[in-house]
Amino acid sequence: MTEESTPESADTAGQTIAVLGGTGDQGRGLARRFALAGHTVVIGSRSAERAEKAARELAEGESARIDVRGLDNAAAAEAGDVVIVAVPWDGHRELLEGLVEPLAGKIVVDCVNPLGFDERGPYALDVAEGSAAEQAALILEGSRVTAAFHHVSAVVLLDPGVERVDLDVLVLGEDRAATDEVRALAERIPGVRGVFGGRLRNAHQVEALTANLIAINRRYKTHAGLRVTGL
Repeated sequence: MTEESTPESADTAGQTIAVLGGTGDQGRGLARRFALAGHTVVIGSRSAERAEKAARELAEGESARIDVRGLDNAAAAEAGDVVIVAVPWDGHRELLEGLVEPLAGKIVVDCVNPLGFDERGPYALDVAEGSAAEQAALILEGSRVTAAFHHVSAVVLLDPGVERVDLDVLVLGEDRAATDEVRALAERIPGVRGVFGGRLRNAHQVEALTANLIAINRRYKTHAGLRVTGL
């Protein structure tokens, strides 16, 4: 390999991971994988009751004991050392505008894909700020905003028969220490490699590429991921 591996100093073991929008498939899938990796995971939702139910169902569905809890989004944001934003695009701005204070100083991982769907299939939406991640960075001026986990299949994450997730996770951001930490976090999921993908101004095409993967999945009846060669 020509690329250095994730720095040893970026040690994420023992961190509490909060997943906002954690009752959706993508959020639950990420929550499950990080809980299986030994993290305490907090699922966030507009409804604490829904979050608690999702956490309970995840824990009951695993043969091994995992530490998953459910709280409302504000309490989850406060509890997380690293906070993953996995809400639907249409609720993205409103959610973050209400969480500026509890997210201050924290690494925030935005994995939201602004997509539309019509009779011709999925397509990328225009975002005034450039991308969901750039919108997050403008709203959360006091947070260390990164972008990652856009291309990870929720079906694969939730499948108990899949022990290793075969893909690379592109991690983007302005703060290199933060992107290193998120790369290390990605690699807590067996089979996953975290790859630095550039600054946040490059997040639009990463988010938009999800539309292509959805089209691939529909055509070939699969759950495609990405691998970057030459590293």
